[in-house]
Amino acid sequence: MNRRTAFLAMLAVTTVLTLTACGTEDTDAPAKGSDKASVADQPSPSPSAPVFEGGRPVIDLPSDVTHAFDWGTTGDPLKDAVLADTAQRIRAVDLAIAEQDPLHEAYRFYSEGTAAAGSERYIQEFVDHEARTTGFTRFYDADVTVHEDGTAALVYCEDQSKAFNKFLGTGKTDVTPVTKNSYVIYAAALRKNGNGVWVTERLSSQRGSAKCRP
Repeated sequence: MNRRTAFLAMLAVTTVLTLTACGTEDTDAPAKGSDKASVADQPSPSPSAPVFEGGRPVIDLPSDVTHAFDWGTTGDPLKDAVLADTAQRIRAVDLAIAEQDPLHEAYRFYSEGTAAAGSERYIQEFVDHEARTTGFTRFYDADVTVHEDGTAALVYCEDQSKAFNKFLGTGKTDVTPVTKNSYVIYAAALRKNGNGVWVTERLSSQRGSAKCRP
């Protein structure tokens, strides 16, 4: 098991909750409290507003939260921009978890629509149970298609086998064994906004994908 699977499985036992998305950022599912305004519609500023440099948020993660984006560069400037902004969105979500802020401006800079709403719910699950991520996560096997209308499709894999949950109250890290569910495939729909940022609008995932397993 990995950080997210173990986290949600434990919550199901200890709090008798039914949580969706299997601990991945499968943001096509409706957000918690979806009868209310979505994160994209909420004007309130984030209490953990990040520093901006060059018009983009600075993402300064805890030293024990690391990522490898092993998808290289394609040589196509548009595709490489999609990959770069996706990497920043992923890092921004872990920053929001670390800072315990479901409305953190950093991930909202790189996502909108159901993707932003799903990330809000995902981060809130960690906040509710005073936990955050720790360890090393690898992303790989990216396949990007950029369309002439300013949209893009991206499929990529995630290896969560060395990433776990850390509980803030005790400082305990829940180290769990590796299974096929440690490997996740994602499909994202992105759009280039007026600021030149490739924002993720929709995101879905499948855990245990044969394509992503070693």
